[in-house]
Amino acid sequence: MIRRVLAPLLAALVLLTGAAQGAQAAGYRYWSFWDRTGDTWTYATQGPATVVPSDGDVQGFRFAVSEDSSDATKPRGTASFTAICAKTPAEEGRKRVALVIDFGTATDAPSGESPPAARTACAVVARDATSAEALASVAKPLRYGTNALLCAIDGYPQTGCGEPVASGKKPETASPEKTASAEKKGDDGGPSVGLFVGAAAVAALGAAAVWQARRRGNAR
Repeated sequence: MIRRVLAPLLAALVLLTGAAQGAQAAGYRYWSFWDRTGDTWTYATQGPATVVPSDGDVQGFRFAVSEDSSDATKPRGTASFTAICAKTPAEEGRKRVALVIDFGTATDAPSGESPPAARTACAVVARDATSAEALASVAKPLRYGTNALLCAIDGYPQTGCGEPVASGKKPETASPEKTASAEKKGDDGGPSVGLFVGAAAVAALGAAAVWQARRRGNAR
């Protein structure tokens, strides 16, 4: 009885491990999204379409070839709300959000394209506006792909969206689409976390199945 119950659970664990290993690739070219606290950039735990920034917040966007959230390249340049929004007066009933838009380097650019110069902008938007709406107010056109992945800002790049790149970087552990999906759930996007959680769930189910089987055997 116990073997019959555990067999499919062990198979599920094997599938989880295989899925994590199969996800490895060279790297991905995409826009990453960041929050600024003091002098520190932190990879955002949600996508720009779901985050509602407060008045005075500083947020950044960086285009680069990255492995995942732990490897993503941070925005460069001035990132002070005072400096970015100094010439933008506050408006009643609206908020100001300082944005750093870093189009990356020529090395990270898709073939045939050149990155625009990095720039900053002070977005003045409604109090309930999301980060995506704030970005759209100063850097149209935006382009999105699957799982709400941000593909282009101000039309850059013209094509592509989170495509794999053979760059000699370390093995990839999570595509930007998977990271974006995790961001919408408030996760950190790390595949190792998902694997460990899945393994723990399988182990917990297995333990419960063994306990139930023994209980039924004792009841007979």
